[in-house]
Formats: sequence, C-alpha cells, structure tokens
Amino acid sequence: MEIKQNYNLKDLNTFGVPAQAKFFTEVCSEEELISLFLDPIFQNENKLFLGGGSNVLFTKDYDGLVVQNKIKGIEIFEENKDSVLIKAYGGEVWHSLVEFAVGKGYWGIENLSLIPGSVGAAPMQNIGAYGAELSETLESLEVYSIETKEKKIFSKQECALGYRDSIFKNDMKNKFFILSVTLKLSKKEKKNIEYKMLREHLEKNNLEVKTPKDVSSAVAEIRRSKLPDPKILGNAGSFFKNVFVDKARLALLQASFPEIPFFENGDYFKIPSAWLIEQTGWKGKRVGNVGMHEKQALVLVNYGGATGKEIQNLASNIIDSVFEKFGLTIIPEVNLI
Repeated sequence: MEIKQNYNLKDLNTFGVPAQAKFFTEVCSEEELISLFLDPIFQNENKLFLGGGSNVLFTKDYDGLVVQNKIKGIEIFEENKDSVLIKAYGGEVWHSLVEFAVGKGYWGIENLSLIPGSVGAAPMQNIGAYGAELSETLESLEVYSIETKEKKIFSKQECALGYRDSIFKNDMKNKFFILSVTLKLSKKEKKNIEYKMLREHLEKNNLEVKTPKDVSSAVAEIRRSKLPDPKILGNAGSFFKNVFVDKARLALLQASFPEIPFFENGDYFKIPSAWLIEQTGWKGKRVGNVGMHEKQALVLVNYGGATGKEIQNLASNIIDSVFEKFGLTIIPEVNLI
C-alpha cells in the first residue's frame, strides 16, 4: 500500500475535474484497510472514501486522506431452490456484479445495469433506475468503523434507505468504510418491465423477455443511447433528484402548468426534474466549459477544462431558474466535496 501526497484526483472522478488530495491511497484488502486506519499519522486527518468517482463533484482540493476502495470479490454463500444470497466486495465495479448475476440467471438487479460506480457506493445513495432500486434486493452491509476500528453488520433497515439516500449520506457520512454488500436475488422469474421507457423499448424492438439478461441488455442499450460516456464527455449521470410533492401542491402546480407530468408514489407525486429543467430552457445549453447535455436535461457535462466550481455554479443557476418558475427546489443527487 503506497501513500501518495498532493495527489491529483482528475482521473478518479467521472467529471474529470482537477482536485488535489493531501494524501491518497488505494486499499486492496481488509488487512491494508485496518493497517491504514490504525496508523497514528492519519488518525486526525479528514477521510473521504472513493469508489468509481461517478457520483462526486470536487469543488476544491481535499484537505485530508482520500481512500479508494479496491477490495474485490463476488461469492455465493447461501442458496435454496428459490433464491440466492450473493456477497460482493465494495471495490467491485457495480456493472460487473450485474453481469455476474444475470449470467447465472438470477433476477433482481438487471434493471440497474450499466449504472457507473462501485458496489460499495451503491447503497450510499440507494441506486435506482428503470423502475428498480437497490433497496429491493439489499440484505445487509459489512462495514469498518473508523471510530471503533471494528467491523459491523448493518441490516437493510439500519441503512435507512430512501430515494437516492441512506444513513451513510447523512448521520453516518464518512464514519464507515463499506467492505461488502449482500444481496438476495431470485432464481424464479421476477420480471420488472413496467417502467414506461423500458416497456416502450421492448415493444418497439419486438423483444421478448425470457431471462434477466434480456432486461439487462435492453436497459444497457437505452442508457447508451441517452447518456454520454464519461470517458468522452465528463459527467456523473443524473445530477439532480426528482421532486416529490403532496396532492395539494400538485393541484396548485397543475392550475398554472396543466401539462406538468407526474407519477403517483404512495402519498406523494413525483415530478421529473428533467422536465422542470427543460421548461426553463437549460437543456442543451452551454456556458463556457460546462453545460446541460443535449439529450438529457438531468446531465451536467464538462466539455473540457472545467473546474468543479464552474459545474457547481451552473447547477446553482439551474436550481434558481426552476425555483423562480415553479417554486420547486431541485436537489443535487451528486455528492459535492
């Protein structure tokens, strides 16, 4: 394990923005992790845990220790005729886990195909896409406590998973290093293809879903057609969360904007932030080195040479525009550092 000083994180975040870390290292095993956090040199340093860097925006240098999780491995440790428990270590690429599962014919995470990032980062924001969320399959997490220097198991309930949210983004932020994630997947068919865009893609292309691989391939094709490749155009996928309002607020909005789209979600109604942003004229608009993607209004992009501050400023302007027009506040999904 090598500790590097004044390390440029430009290649470790999908926005591709420069930021210096006071200290940086990769950990490839639990033993390295424990050794690192027992080292008195780093006891009082701020700590940031980095996976694939796909849900983070560095707006300044990081005064502390950045640790990239490289602990890998996927294993099946319990199964019966109906289901299987899979343990995946935090440094695994998320899509590699999806490919493992669909390759075995297991149902549950195929709708989450091609989401960038690592397995360890997935529960932090309860990743979701195309009508599915991680919370539907998550059983538990194994973590390492920075304070007590001990391992601990978090049940799904203890993770307090919400819409692109968890306890690890709030009260427990940067207090635990996620070592592994355990998922419960189904051996029996559990198709989830009612999400409008996915259903339309399947119907348009006359695709029949017989296996989880069929769903995974369809989702991957949709994502590739709509979202820019971070290796070509710096981005972090959807930058903003969707907005949720109650029935009374929706009625007020409909009075002024009859065409406003919404989706019922329990006692609340989800309003797509992409539509709100598009209505304020930001979709496809470029400001200097940054802008909103021409095909997807939720995606902020770095056209090259942008700083994190430039991207943050654009996001702030978009938030202001949406609030001014609709009286709604859109919230970043991306973790701002």
